[in-house]
Parts: sequence; structure tokens; C-alpha cells
Amino acid sequence: MATSQLKNDVFLRALAREPVPYTPVWLMRQAGRYLPEYRATRAKAGSFLDLCKSKEYATEVTLQPLDRFELDAAILFSDILTVPDAMGLGLYFAEGEGPKFARPLRDETAIRKLAVPDVGTELQYVFDAVSSIRTALDGRVPLIGFSGSPFTLACYMIEGGGSDNYATVKTMLYDRPDLLHHILDVNARTVIDYLNAQVEAGAQALMIFDTWGGSLAAGKYQEFSLAYMQRVVNGLTRQADGRKVPVILFTKGGGLWLEEMAGTGCDALGLDWTVDLGAVRQRVGSQVALQGNFDPVALMAQPAAIEAEVARLLASWGNGTGHIFNLGHGIGQFTPPDNVKVLVESVHKLSRPYHS
Repeated sequence: MATSQLKNDVFLRALAREPVPYTPVWLMRQAGRYLPEYRATRAKAGSFLDLCKSKEYATEVTLQPLDRFELDAAILFSDILTVPDAMGLGLYFAEGEGPKFARPLRDETAIRKLAVPDVGTELQYVFDAVSSIRTALDGRVPLIGFSGSPFTLACYMIEGGGSDNYATVKTMLYDRPDLLHHILDVNARTVIDYLNAQVEAGAQALMIFDTWGGSLAAGKYQEFSLAYMQRVVNGLTRQADGRKVPVILFTKGGGLWLEEMAGTGCDALGLDWTVDLGAVRQRVGSQVALQGNFDPVALMAQPAAIEAEVARLLASWGNGTGHIFNLGHGIGQFTPPDNVKVLVESVHKLSRPYHS
């Protein structure tokens, strides 16, 4: 489906820094636990992984936020950890503890055996979901596909789950950088295959989530995270159905390295809430579009405060296109849905004068 057939292509036009009537908005983790209808569907599915692996349920939850809010993009409902799960690490979700791997990469033998999986076999359920969602959207808004960055995936694969300080992966980085580079090489090649298959199935934009790259020291970020995202960007299908497939890079905590990120050839950078939107526009806004950067916790505030914060961010950006409004990270589990409605409506209403 070409961009011209979309009923709402404002998101893609803003990514291309073309004129738009208002600032588009979508939210990281917009389909999730803060919505009662999502919780009901997850209960029907039986588990989070069963929810991800059913194209019917994945389609249902992807569309739920679009039925509530006037969002300008949909994002595939899945999880970044489907990729290491496809490599045989044994993903499971411990109640109240988040994702875990039964077989984390701790010894050299296991690391050397790590290989690029056949994504068309191991992850076909994701591509089936992409195709199903595209059909169900029927051109309402564009569909975003995504993956974790090679480094962020490696953090989970080595730590065996989430971590406060990434001591295991960082120790490997300093003691055995050769082993970490092997993992990152396999991850980068897998992510390229995975994202390209999402495009083939119908994804119209791509986002790479480098959630933990910001935990790295200067110099180490460039070597162990950015270099592998650069490889991914270089390997991606950038045209499909006669249109460009834009790529968004997001390193949480990466505000110091935005110039280098913009130099990868990506189309947009995601920003967390720690950077000043207007200042970043001055730094890199002539190279890339920018996405962000409302503090997700501000969605717990009163509606007037939410609207005031939207107004502040829009004023910081100023006139003209190239800004996609989003959160600085994923929406919180206890966010009131009515407050999300306030946010979306405020963005659309308050941004129009900046595009006239």
C-alpha cells in the first residue's frame, strides 16, 4: 500500500520533514497494561508470550489504542526479546519479575555457538501479525515495525533478564570484548533480517530501541552500540511499495551522542525527556526528524498540567515540520487513559498554529 493510499500519512510526512497540518503523535508502549481492554485480551490469551504469538490477539491489542485515541501511527504489538528467544535462549516471564532467559550467555562455548536464526521460521508469527495488522488498519494510519538494538538485546541475553547496573555484560565488555563483539555481530545480522522481513510483511516505518546503550561509557557506546546500529541501518530495506521506509533510532540516555547518531543515515532520532527539544533541533534538526520527548510520568498529573507541558514542548520546537510528538520512554502501567486522551488532543490542537 503506497503512502498516498493512507487516510492519514501525517506521521510519515513529518518523518520526511515535509509540511504537515499539525504535529503527529504516537506513544511508545501505547498498546499496554494501562488500558483495561488490553488487560482483558491478555487474560484471554493466557500469557504475554501467547499474546505475542497469536496474530489475532496481536492485531486486537495493536488497534485498541487507535480506537480510543486519535493517534497518528500504530506500532506492532510484540516484544524486543522475541529475537533472542528465536536463538534458543529460553525466554519466559516470571510473575512480578519481568522477562528472564533460561539459558543466558555466560560461557565462551555457548557464546561461540550463537548463530543467526532463520527468522522466516522462528519468527514467522511476528510477520503474520504485521500482515494481519496492516489488513485490519485498512490505511487508517501507518504501521511501525521495531526491534531492540544489538547491544540492548545483548544485555538481556548475557544478564539473563533486566539489571540495575549491567555488571555481567560490562565485565565481559572490558575482560573479553571479543566475545561481546561476536554476540553483537550475530545480533546485528539477525536484526537486519528481522526488520527487513517486517517491511516485506507490511511495516511502513521502523524503530530501533537502544534502551540500555545510554548505560555505556563514552567511547564504549560508539564501539559496542552505535557501530552495530550503523550496521543495521546500512543493511535495511529503505524502499518498499514505491515509498521510503523511514528508520528511527532511540538511545535512552543518549543525549550526548545525538550528532553521531544522526550521522548513521537514519531518518529520525527518538529523544528521552532529559534533553531540550529546541536545543536538539539546533544541533541535528537539519539532518533528521526528531521524536519525543514528554516525560511519561507527567501523564500522572492533572489535565491542565499535561496540556501546559505539551504547550511547552511544542513551543520549544517552534514553527515547522520534522517533529513527531511522543514520550521520552514507554507509557507507565498506571497511567489513566483519560490523561492520554488529554495529551493526544492537546498535541493536535496546540500544534496547528505552528504549521500554518
